Amino acid sequence: MAVTFYHTHWCPECAVVREKLEELNVSFEDVVVPDTRMFRKQVFEVSGQYYVPVLKDDALVLSETRDILTYLDDRYGEGGSGPDAVKKFAAQAQPKPDTLGEDDAHPSCRLT
Repeated sequence: MAVTFYHTHWCPECAVVREKLEELNVSFEDVVVPDTRMFRKQVFEVSGQYYVPVLKDDALVLSETRDILTYLDDRYGEGGSGPDAVKKFAAQAQPKPDTLGEDDAHPSCRLT
C-alpha cells in the first residue's frame, strides 16, 4: 500500500485531511506542492486538475476533501470496509476536469 498526500502548507482543507491521516495512523508520502496552481504539475499528472488536497492510495486518486475524509474513515477507520473501500470509492475517483485561466497566477486550494 502506498498513500501519497499532495497539499500546500497553508490550505485549511489540506490541514483537515492531514489531521485525519494522523488520527488514523496512516503512513503516507508527504508531497508539498507549489502555492500557485499553474505550477502544480505533479497534482495535474496524478489527478487531472490543479486543486489540493489530493490523496492517492495505490491506483485510487481522490481530489475532493469530503470524499477523501469519507474514504479514509471507511478504508482505515475502525469498523470500516478496509480494502473493499477502494472498490466503493473508485466511481468517485473520476477527476473533475480543470484548466488554468488568467486568475490562476495566485495561490489557491479548493474551498468547499
